[in-house]
Amino acid sequence: MKATDNEIELLQGLAKDDKKAVETIYKNNYNTIQALIINNNGTADDAKDVFQEAMIVLYQKVKTGSFELNCQIKTYLYSVCRRLWLKRLLQQNKILSSNHSHEDLVIVDDDLEEHEKRDTEFTMMEKAMNSLGEPCKSLLEAFYLQKRQMQDIASSFGYTNADNAKNQKYKCLMRLKKLFFTQYKTES
Repeated sequence: MKATDNEIELLQGLAKDDKKAVETIYKNNYNTIQALIINNNGTADDAKDVFQEAMIVLYQKVKTGSFELNCQIKTYLYSVCRRLWLKRLLQQNKILSSNHSHEDLVIVDDDLEEHEKRDTEFTMMEKAMNSLGEPCKSLLEAFYLQKRQMQDIASSFGYTNADNAKNQKYKCLMRLKKLFFTQYKTES
């Protein structure tokens, strides 16, 4: 797929150091790159570094004035980030093995579409979490994201014991599930 008119405008904005164009490119592409890096032995910090390097590569290309994008920005950045990450893994000796080729260990070609789909699902989940309301949102974040113990959560949220907190967590999870799938059906 070729770059759309909107993407060409973004590249022109990037070449002119337009802050909004840079932010839009980040916003539209970072989550996919983060998933790529994290799913291949990296961290969120690694993802930020690699994405920043790829943005610099793209910036330098568009500054030449002769750069022609023959695919979507997302595809270009994904490809650059994939190469940068593979190079970094090789430097760290994380994927060298006599029994496997690099492509066996770093699965990256297969699924740009899958990453995009997962990205969309994460966005829908974030919307569902934001519309869940309090204290459910904080309770689920405390358990699933902060990995806190139920007894600790019970104390923090004012429940009499861990079983009551666990019961409330279950109810919140069911509400989140309902919100997510209602939204999922609407946007699919």
